[in-house]
Amino acid sequence: MNPVISGPLYAVVPAAGVGSRMGAGFPKQYLSLAGQTLAEHTLNRLLSFAPIHKVVVAVSADDPWWPTLAVSGHPRIQTVAGGDTRADSVRNGVAAVLDEGGADAWVLVHDMARPLIRLSDIQSLLDQTGPQGAILALPVVDTIKQAAEEKHIAATLDRAHIWRALTPQLFPAQALLAALQGDLATITDEASAMERDGWQPGLVAGHSDNIKITVPDDLPLARFYLSRQQSDDSSEGEPW
Repeated sequence: MNPVISGPLYAVVPAAGVGSRMGAGFPKQYLSLAGQTLAEHTLNRLLSFAPIHKVVVAVSADDPWWPTLAVSGHPRIQTVAGGDTRADSVRNGVAAVLDEGGADAWVLVHDMARPLIRLSDIQSLLDQTGPQGAILALPVVDTIKQAAEEKHIAATLDRAHIWRALTPQLFPAQALLAALQGDLATITDEASAMERDGWQPGLVAGHSDNIKITVPDDLPLARFYLSRQQSDDSSEGEPW
């Protein structure tokens, strides 16, 4: 493993949201994709990556679906209480990591609704991270417009310097917990919390099939990507 990561490696998966944009009537991580829930796909991939010591899942205290999944009882899965926001849930998960893994632990934070993460991308993230941490991301290929309040174009941004943030995002657990204190209203991902504390995380190019299931139209796309991954053995057949 990268010598920068001197302590044990954990994953934290925030999963206390309700997924209202899916309109399914239950949290989106329990939607079905090729016969398994999104949660099962995501967690089984993380569990198949041997360097991860444990996966900490932050779920709502009144979530009736989570205990019904066989993966929730896996010996490398730890369940903690989620919070009102994603940042709150991540903070609870990172605190649990520090309690067990100690001050040298590192943590991969990954969205439960990203079930198609490639193990090779996780390995690239571990290989390329530096002392400031790193995130998986994609260079933007579209022309990006900055809008004014009146919803007209205020500027065209230089896409050469714009990346789209993905997960996992990798940081020292102790530093990430410190960053997730105070006002979390503007924190949209872990990197933004670290940036607020003066960190400059690295950007590691991932794959475009690492999509986040957010709206109903995402599910057919996820089925297509999953079928393609399975046919070319690009993500689940690697010898970890």
